[in-house]
Amino acid sequence: MRVAISGMFWNQPTTGSGQYVRALVAALRDRAPQNEYVVIEPAVGGRRSAITRLGDNLAKVWFEQIEFPRACRRARAEVAHVPYFGSPLVPPHRTVVTIHDLIPLVLPAYRGSWLVRAYTRLAAAGARRARAIIADSECSRRDIIARLGVDAARVRVIYLAADARYRPVEDVRAARAKYALPEKYLLYLGGYDQRKNVRVIIQAFARLPEFYAAGYRLVLAGVQLGADSEFFPNPQRIAREAGLPDDAVQFIGWVEEEDKPALYADAAVFLFPSLYEGFGLPPLEAMACGAPVIASNASSLPEIVGDAALQVSPNDAAAWAEALRVVLTDDARRAHLRARGLAQAGKFSWERAAEETLAVYRELV
Repeated sequence: MRVAISGMFWNQPTTGSGQYVRALVAALRDRAPQNEYVVIEPAVGGRRSAITRLGDNLAKVWFEQIEFPRACRRARAEVAHVPYFGSPLVPPHRTVVTIHDLIPLVLPAYRGSWLVRAYTRLAAAGARRARAIIADSECSRRDIIARLGVDAARVRVIYLAADARYRPVEDVRAARAKYALPEKYLLYLGGYDQRKNVRVIIQAFARLPEFYAAGYRLVLAGVQLGADSEFFPNPQRIAREAGLPDDAVQFIGWVEEEDKPALYADAAVFLFPSLYEGFGLPPLEAMACGAPVIASNASSLPEIVGDAALQVSPNDAAAWAEALRVVLTDDARRAHLRARGLAQAGKFSWERAAEETLAVYRELV
């Protein structure tokens, strides 16, 4: 079987879509090496250069709608797979699209400019014409069926997995020195936009002055992408407003992929208060590294963490503070969460994701 896979994000390995396509293709090649997997990337030179001069957005749409379908036909692909929400409006006859989430359709604040809304409509129309849709979770599957109005039988759930690098790390000294980490810390790793809901964990930590006094610090890893606003609330301002001392919250900025396992493994607890996730890799990565996890009970997160994490209402700072108190004072509970987290993370694998994706391909062929 010859499978053509869109490589739009192939050279963007720090993005979620880039990580997904690289991990999936590697697992597909391991699982079924008899197949041919052709990763089609945007062309360079010629028409691509002329289009790019008009803007990256137009170049992206040109690749998705014109260049990729043509390349699939030239390659005589039996299946075409678009591993993100951007499949062609006139697709090759056996097209699979993976939709990680429908954030622009579910959350009004993320609908963006008229250009973003127009692209979302185009992507939605393309997805409706695909022969099969892969969702990262049951939550995403429900959203896809409801928001796109597609037949439920066409939407399959195939869970992602943490990369193999995420495992317990014993020697964390290099990472601790590189990021000037405190001896005892609570970790959040992710974005600072509205849906990430970092505000609630800052407010929760402010309710626990005894832990600050005992040397615990809240470490926030990530980059503020916009000016302080309702959409990008500045966590430094929120910490000040919560009355926390200046050194109670440590902002360490961007964390390199190779350093993340050590940060997870060294954390007293990992916090993930997100309001909406199509899947939610960070808590799974943290569990795979042996960190106890507290996560919000919203969207897909209960599916991912199961009973291996404490689940808390995302907007209840008092409940987050109480969950933190339990994890930081109860050694037995913390050990239980570590053990359960490792077992839960072990249920997800790229080998399984590849096998289930191959089953979708075979069904279409």
